[in-house]
Amino acid sequence: MGTPRHDERMRLFQKAGLYLVTSAEFSRGRSTIEVVERALAGGVRLVQLREKGLSGSDLTELAGEVHALTRRAGALLLINDRLDIALAVEAEGVHLGKDDLPIDLARRIAPDLIIGASSHSVDEALYAERRGASYVNIGPVFPTKTKEWQGDFLGTDVVRRVADAVRIPFTVMGGIGKEQLADLAAAGASTFAVVSAIAAADDPVAAAGDLLAEIERVVMRMEEV
Repeated sequence: MGTPRHDERMRLFQKAGLYLVTSAEFSRGRSTIEVVERALAGGVRLVQLREKGLSGSDLTELAGEVHALTRRAGALLLINDRLDIALAVEAEGVHLGKDDLPIDLARRIAPDLIIGASSHSVDEALYAERRGASYVNIGPVFPTKTKEWQGDFLGTDVVRRVADAVRIPFTVMGGIGKEQLADLAAAGASTFAVVSAIAAADDPVAAAGDLLAEIERVVMRMEEV
């Protein structure tokens, strides 16, 4: 971490505000390509390709197609779980779970990449930070159908505690729609990851635009406080 290319990518990451995580399962029959195209048209500039049901070869092919779209739009693409595929298609980053490649090893292999880490508590967020993560994702914050989860949903209290504890950027995810943005911003969040709020919307272009406008409003309001 700390290379010029990594730092430039993180500057773009922190400006994005809205973070689309793809999932064909929750896209109402739309293809991942269609969802990404519409999200980009609505202003999204940060995308994670998360399609767990695909084989490695199919995921690599899809990642290349999605990266062509995000590159033309000036957006960042992160690949879920698969550092090898992220490197193969020259994506800007990878997002790792606790059962994936260790963060510090991924950092040694790919110092230029954005490396995100999933976390479900303050302690997990701090651990990821120490291991060299570029950012941590906090979730699931609220009840959601897009992730199987047996524990308690974290709520804004854990978000607030993470905001106070970590020095690296963090994102929030899980059951987030337009109505939750103000409370999350008040807890310290400024980058909001969504799946169905865009992918399952009647009009994904309009949904992305509405979310971005509300994010700008609530985050700017918190910066003025």
